[in-house]
Amino acid sequence: MGTTSGHAELPLTQFPSPRHYTGRRCRQADEGRRGMSNNKQPTPKWLTIVGIGEDGVAGLGEEAKRLIAQAEFVFGGSRHLALVASLAKGEARAWPTPFDAEMRDVLALSGRRVCVLASGDPFFHGVGVTLARKVPPQEMQVIPAASAFSLAAARLGWALQDIETISLHGRPLDLIRPLLHPGSRILALTSDGDAPAAIARLLTELGFGVSQLTALEALGGPNEMLRSARADAVELEKINPLNVLAVEVDSTSEARILPLTSGLADHLLEHDGQITKREVRAITLSALAPRRGELLWDVGAGSGSIGIEWMLAHPTMRAIAVEADPTRAARIHRNASHCGVPGLVVVEGSAPKALARLGTPDAIFIGGGGSDTGVLGAAIKALRVGGRLVANAVTLEMEALLLARHATLGGDLTRIALSRAAPVGSMQAWRPAMPVTQWSWVKP
Repeated sequence: MGTTSGHAELPLTQFPSPRHYTGRRCRQADEGRRGMSNNKQPTPKWLTIVGIGEDGVAGLGEEAKRLIAQAEFVFGGSRHLALVASLAKGEARAWPTPFDAEMRDVLALSGRRVCVLASGDPFFHGVGVTLARKVPPQEMQVIPAASAFSLAAARLGWALQDIETISLHGRPLDLIRPLLHPGSRILALTSDGDAPAAIARLLTELGFGVSQLTALEALGGPNEMLRSARADAVELEKINPLNVLAVEVDSTSEARILPLTSGLADHLLEHDGQITKREVRAITLSALAPRRGELLWDVGAGSGSIGIEWMLAHPTMRAIAVEADPTRAARIHRNASHCGVPGLVVVEGSAPKALARLGTPDAIFIGGGGSDTGVLGAAIKALRVGGRLVANAVTLEMEALLLARHATLGGDLTRIALSRAAPVGSMQAWRPAMPVTQWSWVKP
């Protein structure tokens, strides 16, 4: 699962969504990539991807051994190449540093007998995922081994379908934050031997120091070892670089727990008052209607709260926060990391100029700076057909713009008025917040 070189897995945001390659365009792209002719001759499987465990050649089946031995070129991390040195007869090629995500060295050998070695299951956070974007399945043969997650679950007696799995291999540790719910179990693939201690410190800082951690090292090999400790015990030192960290989440009353629904408490986000308040935010996210893998523009992002909660909806979500104020832009970065979505892209600049060349959004939220008449127009033009636009107004000027757009384009207008109980002397009374006018529209 993943290559030990630490480079085979790439962030999802670096790849276009599958929806952009449908129908005729998909067939044309595939045919151009595969070099197909009209004679419909079967394409030879020139590429073999073999999953290998810490037990090396001893854990391989006869077919995997045969394919490795027959390969003219064998690619892999230096550790993997050493494991099959007694078997491979072709030229051994270690992955370059830095890793080439375009796989140019492999693709240049198309038509030759090429074998790529991968840790465990090549298609579970592994190099197989990267190769499959370049090589069609008709041209490759894949022989997977057990993934590190499968081995870890087997050692712990955990039901793999009931736990959270995450790869932190070369990725920010903050990504684990949304998974931290008391009672949940997590398996995390880490980058090196220092990561378990760093994760333990992060959990303790967030109020999850009573969680039980188990470092599973060099799974499946002669050096396999399991070590357990509480997160706040700081005992997981000198761990084998090849490890999976198991977390049984438990928390104190001060734990920073991110809810599964939209509407984060305002105090969980750093802000200077420029923030879409929790209740309004929940209504706004409902109108934006996040769908798997979509891209949001959060224009006039302020604290970044809308973009952050959009990305929390699913790991595949993408968002760009556009903010003119540099202090607020820096604050958005911090909020995104603290909420477990460090992949939020922050563009420092003023709309509409800053909206150029940001890609086609599936949804747009305008919460600040929308009183500039050019912002709404630019957003409407950029939005894809079927995309959703939601704009909130608290000023009369912005409200007038939304009323005008509603009159010409339609959509839905909503008035959001909230009141909170507040003390008045020895009693309590309702204190109204500023009303918000919301226009939501789907581009026909």
